[in-house]
Amino acid sequence: MTTTTPSTAADPAGSSPVSSKAPGTDNRSGRLLAVVIAAQFMALLDVFIVNVAAPTIRVELGASGAGLQLIIAGYTITYAVLLITGARLGDRIGHRRVYLIGLMVFTAASLACGLSRGTGELIAFRLLQGAGSALLIPQVLSLIQRNFTGEARTKALGAYAAVLAVGAAAGQVLGGVLVSADLFGTGWRPVFLVNVPVGVVLLIMARRVLPRDVVRKAGHGQRGRGLDLPGLVLLGAAVSLLTVPLVLGQQEGWPLWSWLSLGSAVAVFALFCAYESRLARGGGAPLIAPRVLRIPGMGLAVFRITAVMAVNAGFLFVLTLHVQGGLGYSALRAGLTFAPTAVVFGAVGLTWRRWPAAVQRALIPGGFVLTAVSAVAVGLLLRDGGEGGPWLYAAFVGIGAGLSLGFSPTLTRALSTVRPEDAADASGLLSTVAQLGQLIGVACYGALFLNRLESQGAPGAYSSADALLVCAYALAGAAALGAVSGLVRLRR
Repeated sequence: MTTTTPSTAADPAGSSPVSSKAPGTDNRSGRLLAVVIAAQFMALLDVFIVNVAAPTIRVELGASGAGLQLIIAGYTITYAVLLITGARLGDRIGHRRVYLIGLMVFTAASLACGLSRGTGELIAFRLLQGAGSALLIPQVLSLIQRNFTGEARTKALGAYAAVLAVGAAAGQVLGGVLVSADLFGTGWRPVFLVNVPVGVVLLIMARRVLPRDVVRKAGHGQRGRGLDLPGLVLLGAAVSLLTVPLVLGQQEGWPLWSWLSLGSAVAVFALFCAYESRLARGGGAPLIAPRVLRIPGMGLAVFRITAVMAVNAGFLFVLTLHVQGGLGYSALRAGLTFAPTAVVFGAVGLTWRRWPAAVQRALIPGGFVLTAVSAVAVGLLLRDGGEGGPWLYAAFVGIGAGLSLGFSPTLTRALSTVRPEDAADASGLLSTVAQLGQLIGVACYGALFLNRLESQGAPGAYSSADALLVCAYALAGAAALGAVSGLVRLRR
């Protein structure tokens, strides 16, 4: 349920930590931590808060299924594509400056989203909102690393991890509360407008408490790395060529252009890889360094993280459509329904390292197996159009635990083998992969659910449950592939 953000090498030379004490024992460092963590929390909420508002948005704006998918995924598209570039900009022109720019863009885009009058407008502003997050979020961890040291850094990173752990659950519940409250008859709009006052306050505080940037000149380590704009364009084109047909293909009856677009996505991605390799051989700074992909275990980590995040996003999206569209749940009840999955995901992610050593090596394949079994259980429990009973919540807990076991150990073990000089690129790669996984999950499983629902004729609890069951089997299949990859790693 959480997302990762690019990190930089810990305590780089030339940084000036403002405090070596624990946050709270120094007022300035405590305020600094509060500002950056609050921004991280706000941006993370927007990944999940829109899920429970999706059915209401669909009704009030008359959005098609494809339009709804783009509203959900639009944020992730620009966030995924621009994430590494956002981190590079922080290195080049200063983390404080890019943090403030990102926060301003995110806040303004949130206001525009809340005031949108049509589906097209909302999609466009969601794309802009994702761009703001791509500038903002990479600076959070960098500011923590550069301004805290010793025990203070450990506690600050603990607070950072806790925000990631609870952000998903909070987003689902808060989204449900805001939509159900229907403040002043505004329906879904407060899920975006709530960011505006928070963003304004954070902008005022950040200008006061964030230390001034001291940016090195080019030629001194990572500060001189280029932005790789051609690589950014190629990656953006590949993602767009993949996303558009996945989202619109089902609605349009899978015309020829959709298949040509998918084929072109593969070709453009191959061109992107070739360009990145050539740039690296020439001594440049590629968006994704090929040497990082050659790190032992990195390929498996990319596959497993993609699988986890695709299952995560796909499960949340289709289940939201089912419980609100098929079962008639209110937005608040839907948000509370998802809370066990998110809470368990966070709890497992924070505690798995303390589990017995005897089970550590089996955590990843075991997590994928648990996810597959739990996904099928959700589909079967809801297949007759009923509410599933208490066993349904056990299945939700199983999915949360399974996804966390597939994600957290994978991420930790992959980054543990990375050299310090490659830490930022490796973290940026896995962060981008996580976002692309969510994008694929919403596009693929959303299209499958909507296609199956339409084939059943008139929508209702039973036909919606049938569509959910088909998706549950597909989700289980993806998790099973993750389990196989984990077992391959286990036997080495």
